[in-house]
Amino acid sequence: MRVSIEFAWPWVFLVLPLPVLVARLLPPAGDDGMTRLRVPFPAPRLSSVSQVPALGAQLGIWAGVLAWALLVAAAARPQAPGAPVSIQISGRSLMLAVDISASMASLDSRSADGARTRLTTVKTLAGEFIRRRDGDRIGLILFADQAYLQAPLTFDRQTVRTFLDEAVVGLAGRNTAIGDAIGLAVKRLSSTPEGDRVLILLTDGANTAGSIAPEKAAELADWSGIRVHTIGIGGNPPRSPFSSRASAATDLDEATLKAIAQTTGGQYFRADSARALQQVYAAIDELEPSVVEQAQLVNVKELYAWPLAGALLISLAMAFRAVRLPGRTEADGDLGA
Repeated sequence: MRVSIEFAWPWVFLVLPLPVLVARLLPPAGDDGMTRLRVPFPAPRLSSVSQVPALGAQLGIWAGVLAWALLVAAAARPQAPGAPVSIQISGRSLMLAVDISASMASLDSRSADGARTRLTTVKTLAGEFIRRRDGDRIGLILFADQAYLQAPLTFDRQTVRTFLDEAVVGLAGRNTAIGDAIGLAVKRLSSTPEGDRVLILLTDGANTAGSIAPEKAAELADWSGIRVHTIGIGGNPPRSPFSSRASAATDLDEATLKAIAQTTGGQYFRADSARALQQVYAAIDELEPSVVEQAQLVNVKELYAWPLAGALLISLAMAFRAVRLPGRTEADGDLGA
């Protein structure tokens, strides 16, 4: 198999003649005409000894030239391009905000397998929704007392599904901070291209926590060009004197969710069963189609380490020779004396 090598920064090779220019334009260091070497024997006896350093000097010059060329080649970033890989992208950034407050553990979600918790139903159907969004960047926010970014926007949809499956009721508290969830989504989506920013908010209650009101957060989302589709999960169970607090937590504030969707140009959906939630995701697929395009990515392997290692080895050899050479010369002088 033929391997081609390319340089990411070929303009770096322009500095190759730099040492020659420095040697020509700058005076030699310490050349004041006063440096002399005095020896205790006549000059003819030095001629036989001086031939070895002269040859070594020539080798040292060529070794330095080679080391410099290798350093420049390493700085030019040699690369070996791999085979191109096709991926599907759409440019759409879609953030899921899932309520994991205490009321999401209610066993009133109807399905073919019987009663399931609301969060279990959301995991199953939202996971299938994520799987179908081929080419989209998907992110995940979990919220209760506070909102947390569980998965940033990514093309790795399998990882987002894994994080969603690992979500546990009560992990972030017992109350519901809808406004904070929207605010966090706005922060994460603002850096993405305009026109393709979408937030899907799933909750079964009313805003009972957080530092920002849902209406204000919706206005901020609309100003940032983010469409918010809201999904109300579950029903409104009858209140009882024995569980008034728990019942209040499951009261769905449809008016607020409708207002959020209307403010941002999205839609509100009511999902009181697994089948209804499945229909909601199908409707969102139609509202936010995943326009898929083909893109070519090329994996490249950086090869700068090889010329850099060669330059290092040559430099070490030159340094070792410079340390050994004076000792050898002194021994030769003793023999000549």
